[in-house]
Amino acid sequence: MLGAALVHAAAPAPVPLGHSALLAVDVAPAAGGLELRVRPATGQTALLVSDVAVRIDNQSAPATARPDGGWFLARPAGTQDGGKPIEVTVGHDGIHEVLSGRVPASLAGEAAPGSAAGTVMSSSRKQLFWWILNIGIVLVAVLAISRRMS
Repeated sequence: MLGAALVHAAAPAPVPLGHSALLAVDVAPAAGGLELRVRPATGQTALLVSDVAVRIDNQSAPATARPDGGWFLARPAGTQDGGKPIEVTVGHDGIHEVLSGRVPASLAGEAAPGSAAGTVMSSSRKQLFWWILNIGIVLVAVLAISRRMS
């Protein structure tokens, strides 16, 4: 039992792939492919997911339901999907939603534990960089205008 807990703890955290008003799709590496998790976007009631269809780089890829509620996306051994466009069609509660994004580069092949979290961190660093850059531009503009007026 302890060994199973250690293996589960070492599994990389899922990375957000896309979201809509009703649902969000996360992706994590799995042996021989990727694992997709479909969850409600906010504190809504649970989704009744009936089917998931996936296209990576405009090629269909089979997705099969797992007993734990996730979906397994098989891919041939040796393929690298990092950075390729991915389109996930989720059938739930009588409707179909199409979410698109890019397969995170850290998930191309078997990622090391924690590398998925590095991708999320990189995204937040980019957001912080843009905020700092925008504030800097506004400060330079304020200085330029104040010098003109004096």
